[in-house]
Amino acid sequence: MAIREIRVVPDPVLRTPCDEIKEITPAVRRLVDDLLQTVDDPGRAGLSANQIGVNLRAFSYNIDGKIGYLLNPVIEEKSGEQYGDEGCLSVPGLWYKTRRADYARVRGIDLDGKEIVLEGHGLFGRMLQHECDHLDGHVYLDRLEKEERREAMRYMRNHH
Repeated sequence: MAIREIRVVPDPVLRTPCDEIKEITPAVRRLVDDLLQTVDDPGRAGLSANQIGVNLRAFSYNIDGKIGYLLNPVIEEKSGEQYGDEGCLSVPGLWYKTRRADYARVRGIDLDGKEIVLEGHGLFGRMLQHECDHLDGHVYLDRLEKEERREAMRYMRNHH
């Protein structure tokens, strides 16, 4: 169990789609422990496995005092719209208004292989979409308008 270092843009692991977890091994259990420990810090809403350098489809979350995780998440439904500030541990120091669905429902499994559905509006919905994007090899900057995205990438090159 460890708090892991967070990878930041332009680390190529953040651009690599993650692999589905085929079986729950001791390594996967350790990964979940590390994800839960690493996200358990004020200001951290969610953390995907590739943000700590592991190329597997898993994320943890920490919203309104609830901490949890999901393996092999798939977005099943999105609806509505929200446009608000979004940040990312892999893009430290930057916040940009980002358009997302207001509501998201995601299905995956837990460490016992049981099916889990996470769903929510607002911040929880935003987090679900943000973490699933990570697992597909995207960071939220990809969703910005071109000018903002260029500005953000320039900032990251000069400050990290």
